[in-house]
Amino acid sequence: MRGPLAVKNFHRTLVLGASLAALAGCGGDEIVSPGTGGDIIINNPAPTPTPTPTPTSTPTVTPAAGCPTINATGGLTDGGTITGPTGEYRICELPAVIDADTTLPYVDGLLYALNGRVDIGTDAGATSTGYDVQLTIEPGVIVYGATGRSFLVANRGNQLFANGTADKPIIFTSRDNVLGLSNDSSIGQWGGVVLLGRAPVSDCSSGNYNVGGGLDQNGNAFSQANCQKNLEGTAVTTPFGGTDINDKSGELSYFQIRYSGFSLAPGNELQSLSGGGIGSGTVINHWQSHNSSDDGMEFWGGEVNMDHVVVSGADDDSFDFDSGVQAFIQYAIVVQRTGGGDNLIELDSPSSEYAVEALPRSNFHLSNFTFINQSSSSSQAVRARGSARLRLANGVIQSANPCIRIDAAGTLAADPTFNSIFASCSATQPVKGSDGVSDAEVQAKWDAGTNNTADATLTLSMTYENGSNEDGVAVFDPTALDAFFEVPANIGAAGTGNTAWVDGWTCTSTTLSISGANSECTSLPVY
Repeated sequence: MRGPLAVKNFHRTLVLGASLAALAGCGGDEIVSPGTGGDIIINNPAPTPTPTPTPTSTPTVTPAAGCPTINATGGLTDGGTITGPTGEYRICELPAVIDADTTLPYVDGLLYALNGRVDIGTDAGATSTGYDVQLTIEPGVIVYGATGRSFLVANRGNQLFANGTADKPIIFTSRDNVLGLSNDSSIGQWGGVVLLGRAPVSDCSSGNYNVGGGLDQNGNAFSQANCQKNLEGTAVTTPFGGTDINDKSGELSYFQIRYSGFSLAPGNELQSLSGGGIGSGTVINHWQSHNSSDDGMEFWGGEVNMDHVVVSGADDDSFDFDSGVQAFIQYAIVVQRTGGGDNLIELDSPSSEYAVEALPRSNFHLSNFTFINQSSSSSQAVRARGSARLRLANGVIQSANPCIRIDAAGTLAADPTFNSIFASCSATQPVKGSDGVSDAEVQAKWDAGTNNTADATLTLSMTYENGSNEDGVAVFDPTALDAFFEVPANIGAAGTGNTAWVDGWTCTSTTLSISGANSECTSLPVY
């Protein structure tokens, strides 16, 4: 035994009167035996403890020799190197426009940089067919926003293929994250990822709304192809929408988007993942939004099919869906930051803004979710308004506030349904009505479902994993909502036997600790 602990034990022995061996350099007559009277006095100074070495972080990454060749005009620009806690990397800057099919390969010691807005192709229009440009990103690639205004956008008629793997996710992040400057409170350090498509939206940037056919509100012939919206959060007009509900904006799987989101003006923001008019052909699964300064994701119109989603630390809504979106999502873990964040779901439709209903009406279907509403600024966990239709099944909710809020008679008339929801809600107001809807009317919708509990005793572990109480709730068959869903073994996002899907490709933080994560969210993985 060495160091301070040995000295402490040595002196304890002296006080207790135990016999001591002679210290180095002292004779036997310099130690007074116990019981002879007198104190034990040692004149030699205690040895200086051996200092504990300060651990140092040794970089493990060395920069790639150069940038690979790509097909896009201008190619990649060698931006030198950048050094962070995990090592030194070669910077390869993407051109402002990816104008030809391009692949970003994984290369050890290499990062791809977005030096501002980067477009995948140019807008092909609402009535175009086929696909012009595909950007493919290989597993393990890290793409970062070199400036606060950097973002990646796949324009209508172009596609993004970013398919990582369970052990090599694709990471979209910020320059500060690369430098090791991001912490668990960091948000809004770059723009995010945007997918745009040619599927219908319900309200148009022209001021008209989609009536599905016939005449518009001004008595003119309505053309759905002319009903387009413009992307929020951009200085350049960037349209989306059209008539093809089956449009495909690409495929994204096993990926993270960290520290994203910026605002040009209040109500005009980019999120972690933004989707405008994407079609049912678009594939999105196994992805994490972490610490977005606005929503964890926002989708306007189109059809969204998504599974195995993690949203941690969003500073506004975790799910924000609007403008006639048709959404089908299964297996979602959502945990708010404590100091920020609003609703875990904000569902809207523009119907209440017009004299007649704008079409299509937003429909949100979610099965197998675990929602932890811990924000001090949140007023409820789930909010639906604008005559949107809400369908929730097989969920777990923890909220000190109302779990469900329904705004306006049209939203109540859209018949929200709740089945097999195991929730710990506000004891005094578990559900809430507003804008002409009473709490009792919302409670009646809750009670009309099956196996719903608003005063549950939760037994979750690791924040999101089911315990015995959650596993004991009978499962609602979500295929009754849509054929997109599979029948789960348990409610919640991570029932017993179904927890490993979170491991390997996610990042862990103080907001959401994941023991099997790929890396800390504040650091980069090293392969």
